[in-house]
Amino acid sequence: MRNNRGAGARGGARGSGRDGSRDSGAGGGFTSRGLKTRVKTAGKRSASSTRWLDRQLNDPYVAEAKKRGYRSRAAFKLLQLDEKYHFLKPGARVVDLGAAPGGWTQVAVDHVHSADGRGKVIGIDLLPVEPITGAEIIELDFMDPSAPAKLKAMLNGPADIVLSDMAASSTGHAQTDHLKIIGLAEAALEFAREVLAPGGTFIAKVLAGGATNELLAPLKRDFATVRHVKPEASRKESAEIYVVAQGFRG
Repeated sequence: MRNNRGAGARGGARGSGRDGSRDSGAGGGFTSRGLKTRVKTAGKRSASSTRWLDRQLNDPYVAEAKKRGYRSRAAFKLLQLDEKYHFLKPGARVVDLGAAPGGWTQVAVDHVHSADGRGKVIGIDLLPVEPITGAEIIELDFMDPSAPAKLKAMLNGPADIVLSDMAASSTGHAQTDHLKIIGLAEAALEFAREVLAPGGTFIAKVLAGGATNELLAPLKRDFATVRHVKPEASRKESAEIYVVAQGFRG
């Protein structure tokens, strides 16, 4: 089972260096107007590959992510969620589940100032993640039985925020994919309930249709507010949405 981010480029950020530092400010808004780049179908390139390349070349978030030094366009999803709900605060302690390629981790480091020793950011993914200054990242499947204990040892205390952008490999069957991603969200919630400090925030990716009753019931019981949100940076054709739960009751 794959638990890494599916959106955005997976390579290192242009101009970011191996330490993951960025070139410019962290605001989510930007001007996206520009000329559309046309992609011709090459002899050895399939139509689907051409469509993917066209989408990448003409996606303003992809271009802006490269400009700002983010490792993926997914960084803007977290930026937009934080701009609306204000959970990433200086000194906060953050756990990023499904961290590859590192875009969300970069945003968390910037906002909590962990590179300056004020907060703490830890991440986990079954895929390798290039080092990011201010973050501790381990290469391990979160669904591995040993993962929660290792993350708790790295935290060495409570967390203020647990983020999950994990997604299982698509089967092409909508109901099956929905159940798989809900299963990952439920596992992330179980972990969050064990590590979050009172007042903490939990954010997890789900698919269109939102959280199931099995997931919503404990969320509503354990958090003061629970919302379903689709950030502007999430592609319109994507079925992904995010559950944002705040005010952990402990």
